[in-house]
Amino acid sequence: MKAVILAGGTRSTISNEQQGIPKPMVEIGGKPLLWHIMKSFSAYGISEFIVCGGYKVDLIKEYFMDFYIYQSDITVDLQNNTVQIHKNRTEDWKVTVVDTGLYSATGLRVARIENYIENNTFIVTNGDCLSDINIRDMVAYHEKRGKRATMAVARPTGRNEALQIADDGHVVGNKDADRESRAWTNACMYVLNGNIFRILNGNYNLEDLLTDNLAGDGQLITYKHNGFWTPVETYRDKVNMENLWNAGRAPWLSTRM
Repeated sequence: MKAVILAGGTRSTISNEQQGIPKPMVEIGGKPLLWHIMKSFSAYGISEFIVCGGYKVDLIKEYFMDFYIYQSDITVDLQNNTVQIHKNRTEDWKVTVVDTGLYSATGLRVARIENYIENNTFIVTNGDCLSDINIRDMVAYHEKRGKRATMAVARPTGRNEALQIADDGHVVGNKDADRESRAWTNACMYVLNGNIFRILNGNYNLEDLLTDNLAGDGQLITYKHNGFWTPVETYRDKVNMENLWNAGRAPWLSTRM
């Protein structure tokens, strides 16, 4: 199974020194958010990734092209123009980076990587969210329920739009909900069937396309996650994640690397 990471949004403004880079390249503990997300997926045996880039996608391409250098110790002989790699550390990942457009909405970004999916079930996640969602359980839940799309939902952080969800887990909608009933919000992770591309038409957000086209037919189900989940959108978010990482308590990774 392949994991698709949405990494094409506007530049990061989390901190002044980080401006000018894609948000998924913001570093937590010296590693970009992309690395943290991919590392959490690889813990469940997922090693093939498709990164949907946009803003400064070349920086993402360069990161993976030089990945083994970033991960290893090196000696550079400036006189002879040679590089020696020490303690070569890498990952068993296969990463496809696709330029899905500078101004594309998330639904269009996913539509543009259809040729890399080969009509198989796949996972989509945002490139600026961290969680301890059990990927294996979520995929098994998706397969058991037999719906075209499964959306992970988590407890709102206080600034997220909440969803209307029926008792059986089906999405009812996300418009004009009673505020007091808003107990869950989109956790920005989906398991999608390969035939989902039939509804990915136009430059719209993925959540809106799924809700508008599948919720009415009962083909959009939710996977309720009660554990850790957070978007990394502000400098305060970044500091909180850095503190967890530095304390060795990063819940999105089973072990620190």
